[in-house]
Amino acid sequence: MNTIDVIIPTYKPGKDLTKLIRTLFIQVVPVDTVRIINTEEDLFDPELVSEFGSRVQVRHIPQSEFDHGYARDLGVRESKADFLMFMTQDAMPCEKDRTLTQKLTAPMKMDPTIAAAYARQIPYKNCNRTERLTRNYNYPPTASVKSADDLPRLGVKTYFCSNVCAVYRRDVYLKLGGFEHGAIFNEDMVFAAKLIQAGYRIAYDPLACVRHSHNYSLMQYFRRSFDMAVSQAEHPEVFAAVSSEKEGAGMVKTVSKQLLRRKWFFSFLFFFASCVAKYAGYFLGKRYKKLPKKLVRFCTASNWWFSRKKVAE
Repeated sequence: MNTIDVIIPTYKPGKDLTKLIRTLFIQVVPVDTVRIINTEEDLFDPELVSEFGSRVQVRHIPQSEFDHGYARDLGVRESKADFLMFMTQDAMPCEKDRTLTQKLTAPMKMDPTIAAAYARQIPYKNCNRTERLTRNYNYPPTASVKSADDLPRLGVKTYFCSNVCAVYRRDVYLKLGGFEHGAIFNEDMVFAAKLIQAGYRIAYDPLACVRHSHNYSLMQYFRRSFDMAVSQAEHPEVFAAVSSEKEGAGMVKTVSKQLLRRKWFFSFLFFFASCVAKYAGYFLGKRYKKLPKKLVRFCTASNWWFSRKKVAE
């Protein structure tokens, strides 16, 4: 029988973490262990996981050690499971769905060339219109399996795989070296590129779905895009040959048409402003090594990362 461990990085988690873990332990394909990699022990309430006993393992790390790749990789190194499922603390399996793990592991059980699978993200009910349409664009209702053959057609989207909810074959993960330590962002896409370039494939199943969305401000959009661009600048071997701008332009065109067709004019204005903020952040992030240190600190949402890395003065 194939085993599954779930790895969840946390920071200041609340009661939703308990609810999330409960949904994982009622899956048709059962979860063996949930491994929490928590940043700052003083900010974690042990009562959140007390009902689960040894089925939930919590490891605490100081904020000075956190990064998106290292924290998740810690959970991997403590696991012996066949499949590794990564989630974020703000995601939740869709209502009454007990088949999430079944749907995500099924492609890999049937086809050894499929080394990862990720879920569709359905917005929460309080999600604003622009974020709802954007998320629907990025997570369409059509299933797919991506390989290196899709690079000419899909470009950077070939490497898309979100650790909000994704499953990986542990043997392949270890074989390819796992998530990069020191990652500011995009640890999932960087590793997905390794999978694709090594000849493996990535599955997307829209019937495997989780609730996940954010209502970001314009500044939050700017800083998130800045950090994403920094991660791309750090990995030219992955992103130099594929265009993110082309994919972004396609999203802007599609979402704009939907907003205008529905006469959601105020939402369109906010969406337009958010696109400007995102592009400005992306433009600066790609060139972060040439920027003054103070400007970098203003632009990023990840000062913890830059405090460990020498940037231009």
